[in-house]
Amino acid sequence: MKLNICIDIDGTVTDPYYWLEEANGYFRSDLKPDEVVCYDIHTILGIPRKEYDIFYDKYGEKIHREALVREEASTIVNHIHKNNKIHFVTARDPRMTTVTYEWLDKHDFIYHGVHLLGSHHKIEKARELECDIFIEDRYENAVELAKEGFKVLLVDCTYNRYENVENVTRVYDWEDIYKEIIEYKLDLLTRAS
Repeated sequence: MKLNICIDIDGTVTDPYYWLEEANGYFRSDLKPDEVVCYDIHTILGIPRKEYDIFYDKYGEKIHREALVREEASTIVNHIHKNNKIHFVTARDPRMTTVTYEWLDKHDFIYHGVHLLGSHHKIEKARELECDIFIEDRYENAVELAKEGFKVLLVDCTYNRYENVENVTRVYDWEDIYKEIIEYKLDLLTRAS
């Protein structure tokens, strides 16, 4: 039985705070990872969204190109890929297509597809891909997907520690993710027999 697994990129297979050094330098701030308590970075920095967008337009490609990979992410994704379909589904704007493919290839990720939506709304793409499990770090995305019936694995970060909701399982690393996928598959097989 092959599952269709959708995986976000930023904060999920990348280190969730990889952008912090560049943002601190640009905005002359000194934010630490434990101070990043909400997803909207401009809110944490205390600046207008437009000001952060200017920074991202200027440095987004550089930041994505230099992103650190989460520990064990590529090894486990590639292992999962052997018996499942892997689709990266990201809110990144399509103008980040080249740097996204380059980064995934540089870190040896194997996948069936990469989808840059330019939006945090991922439900339609999850439906189109017949997603069985969605791996995400943004709480709001996880809740939206879960409410539509998708099984979501929410990768723990300082900015997503809100109330748990049905269909969302908090995971702490890629080994947790792997275990959850195996358990999900076993549960499906048990119910089918």
